[in-house]
Amino acid sequence: MQTTLSVNLNAVAMLRNRRDLPWPSVEGLGRIALQSGASGLTVHPRPDQRHIRFSDLPIIRNLIDDEFPNAEFNIEGYPTEEFLDLCVGVAPEQVTLVPDDPSQATSDHGWDFRKRRDFLTDVIARLKKMGTRVSLFADGDGDAEAVAIAKTVGADRIELYTGPYGGCYDAPERVGPILEALGKTADAALAIGLGVNAGHDLTVANLPPLVMRIPKLAEVSIGHGLTADALEFGMAETVRRFCRACGQKI
Repeated sequence: MQTTLSVNLNAVAMLRNRRDLPWPSVEGLGRIALQSGASGLTVHPRPDQRHIRFSDLPIIRNLIDDEFPNAEFNIEGYPTEEFLDLCVGVAPEQVTLVPDDPSQATSDHGWDFRKRRDFLTDVIARLKKMGTRVSLFADGDGDAEAVAIAKTVGADRIELYTGPYGGCYDAPERVGPILEALGKTADAALAIGLGVNAGHDLTVANLPPLVMRIPKLAEVSIGHGLTADALEFGMAETVRRFCRACGQKI
């Protein structure tokens, strides 16, 4: 199984929003990413629109439909009514539900599946009526029981929160136990028929060990590290580097 790359465009949008100007272009850099080997585009629209704006969503939807019909649109967010309405409006191939408060700077933990079981069951049922795949943000702590609940509430996949793993960039002695816990979480999910995605603070350096430990990793969603590298290498070459780090021959 080949791990695919979905490029998160939030950091591009945040840079654009520093000025009341249309560049850098979210659509344009999304196009370059897809031309260069990315399999999809990800956005996380927040209520304050501090990076991705609601008006970006139909533009990205049209870009994929008109120019890259085999690519996927993934929308992340906490499932407020406003968020669910946005999803209905652009019909993403995948919706990734995260438990963070809208005011948070970034997602930093997975769902408490035990406490939010009923809530997630209802939300996922609504999304499934759209025909979208649903992924749930999950802590990579090896909790097989929590993963089983993700399956029972109707999820198709989990997305492993890899923030602690990415945070080991200056502490290599911490990598082994964290990577193994992520692997055990993935093993539990795959054993019951859940697909596994991953995202947060992934880099060209730390992707290969993750893919080696989880060879059936379906997708990684990467924004901050990829955008940082794009400032140095350009978007096209950066996407190719990340695809190669996923094990792709590109």
